[in-house]
Amino acid sequence: MMTEKPKNPSKDGYPASSSFMLDIAPLVLTSIILMVQFFVFKDFTPHIPLACGILITALFMKMRGRGWGGMEERFLKVIKIGLPAMIILMGVGMLIGAWIIAGTVPTILYYGFGIFSPSSFLVSVCVICAIISVATGTSWGTVGTVGLAMMGIGLGLGIPAHFVGGAIVSGAFFGDKMSPLSDTTNLTPAAAGVDLWEHIRGLLPTTVPAMLTALALYAWIGAGYSADSADLSSIKAIQDSLASNYNLSIITLLPAVVVVAAAVMKMPAIPTVLSGVVVAAVIAVVMQGVGIHDVFNVLQNGFKSETGFDVVDQLLSKGGVMSMTWVITLTIFALAFIGSLEHYGTLKAIMAKLDKIIKTRFGLVLSSYGSVLGVGTIIGDVYTTCVLPGRLLQGKYKEMGYKRTTLTRSIEDCGTLLSPLIPWNMGGSFVAATLGIATLTYAPFAFACWLSPLFGLLWLTLDKFIPRETPSTEAEINEESSVVVS
Repeated sequence: MMTEKPKNPSKDGYPASSSFMLDIAPLVLTSIILMVQFFVFKDFTPHIPLACGILITALFMKMRGRGWGGMEERFLKVIKIGLPAMIILMGVGMLIGAWIIAGTVPTILYYGFGIFSPSSFLVSVCVICAIISVATGTSWGTVGTVGLAMMGIGLGLGIPAHFVGGAIVSGAFFGDKMSPLSDTTNLTPAAAGVDLWEHIRGLLPTTVPAMLTALALYAWIGAGYSADSADLSSIKAIQDSLASNYNLSIITLLPAVVVVAAAVMKMPAIPTVLSGVVVAAVIAVVMQGVGIHDVFNVLQNGFKSETGFDVVDQLLSKGGVMSMTWVITLTIFALAFIGSLEHYGTLKAIMAKLDKIIKTRFGLVLSSYGSVLGVGTIIGDVYTTCVLPGRLLQGKYKEMGYKRTTLTRSIEDCGTLLSPLIPWNMGGSFVAATLGIATLTYAPFAFACWLSPLFGLLWLTLDKFIPRETPSTEAEINEESSVVVS
């Protein structure tokens, strides 16, 4: 069992007590505050509710005669686990800005729109949104820019909004899940102690077949709509705006090639991202005529596009270290809150309950699915959804001899991909408000999102793509945990 009393609880954390409700009370109360913030105040910034959660946990610690010092030490150690991901995110902010001024993102957009086919509108929408989301690392940004434009085009073609919305969400969140530039893709493996590239490779068995199946379904649905006489002037206008403001060529794609090549060679994430920044900065100076000081400013503050074309300007006005402060500060609050719960004993109390049902790989993976869906449904915050289950279950995976890539894949499948399908989740609320269609209207047609966890269940049943490793003893797990957070 993972709930034995540690030798020094005030330093190493407290075990589960005889009162389960008292053990989980800080988590329950914080969840209520988060729901009030999201659904009463209509404010999807969870930072302050999570800060309140830390204070609530501290009050319960005081009430039970426990000191603050040990809890603070613990959550600072847990925050330290996320530091590599935070550094990567700062690098990603620089990378996005550098890719924009170098012409890399504009080139990807230009040729991405070039594959647009009126006769296969839904397939084209899904692929274009996926390409843009992978290139920028943001599903929300893709939905709010290209996705919004595609909604207008689709309605003009007479294609129902729920089909178009489903294709947009499938493509955008597929890209977010698979992009090394994505915040959730960096945060999820960091919380569970998994290498970024190993995590991304572990996503392929569910993500790729889900996307291919989704594209086949969109092709089948789209065959019933004639769009050969479609007015694609808006697509042409976007391409013309990109071509007139950037020197587009195969050379501007070099930064992306460098990042992909570095990933294939299994280079660490931080030098991979920074190499892409350096190459893009050189191309920006040489090919786009950007001054060195302007490059520095973009890397710090991001790029402000002023083409005069709203869709293009929204797409390209992003990047920079400062653009990542919202995510990084949220990551700090989320990790601090989880660390506080760890020290208080909440996670041990939950794990003690799960230990009773986790006896096989089915129990292990289904518990992963259930914990992710539970956090995503109850709390509604995708970042806490990415962190809490990883911290909760990583020890159990090591104990039973299964690689934690299955855990991080489950978190992404049920967290990142299902977040836009839950009406009260941050993802679902954002998409519905941005595209102007109800979450439950487009959700059945966001095929790639809900097919991915189903493929995970298929591989679980067939015992495929569930990699194993040598089981760890409880002592080894505790030793590794102490090394990780020290």
